[in-house]
Amino acid sequence: MRGMFLALSTAFAIGLAMPATAQTVGFGDAIKILGASCGKDIETYCKSANLANNEIGKCLDKNQSKISAQCNADRVKVAALLEARFAAQAAAPKICARDAAQKCKGVKAGSGYILRCLLKAQRTVSDKCNEAIDLAGYR
Repeated sequence: MRGMFLALSTAFAIGLAMPATAQTVGFGDAIKILGASCGKDIETYCKSANLANNEIGKCLDKNQSKISAQCNADRVKVAALLEARFAAQAAAPKICARDAAQKCKGVKAGSGYILRCLLKAQRTVSDKCNEAIDLAGYR
């Protein structure tokens, strides 16, 4: 379990700025991916590092030539998928603004009320808005 949490910090170590793509990943899936491919490397090279101050990510960067090719590849992949999720979350309100105005009249903004309304109205919400909601990980 500790290895999976340690592996998650690796996802934050790589700051790739990529636009939202057809796929994103949440933190739970990121932990699974990185725990599976980087857990042994973290135990071997970064056992004394902790989650604070990105110590795990820095340690893996420092030992990049020693860690497995799969771990290196998955670090990049997971970072890109997380960045895509963050970008999708930032873009969703704008993409769904028209649907929200049409389908959620009178719904109080804030506390996720508009999102809840759009989720309930899924069948009548535009494809672009539904895709934005899915990419953002809200459904």
